[in-house]
Amino acid sequence: MPRSQNKVASHRRRKRIIAEAKGYWGARSKVLTVVKHAVDKGYQYAYRDRKAKKRTFRQLWITRINAAARLHGLTYSRLIDGLIKKQISINRKVLAELAVHNPDAFAEIIRFVKA
Repeated sequence: MPRSQNKVASHRRRKRIIAEAKGYWGARSKVLTVVKHAVDKGYQYAYRDRKAKKRTFRQLWITRINAAARLHGLTYSRLIDGLIKKQISINRKVLAELAVHNPDAFAEIIRFVKA
């Protein structure tokens, strides 16, 4: 009985893995064993950084809110505490957008929290 190699599926699988390494430099885009390792590592970084991205953006929003609140004589923590006590549910992303792009609306929120 002749040896079965399943050439079509094997070639397609290798081609797919090499296509995922498009743009990689040198052997990382050419040599199959190296490509496998590079692509696997890339997936690990992508998974990790999808989580880190959320943390990074939250830090950025908090920094922007704090800077804008301090211009009005209030700290970030006192602003958030005031919002909670007044039962205003507005997330940090929206607050940061208001602080950067619409300072008048942000100042109005600050006035409401101080009152």
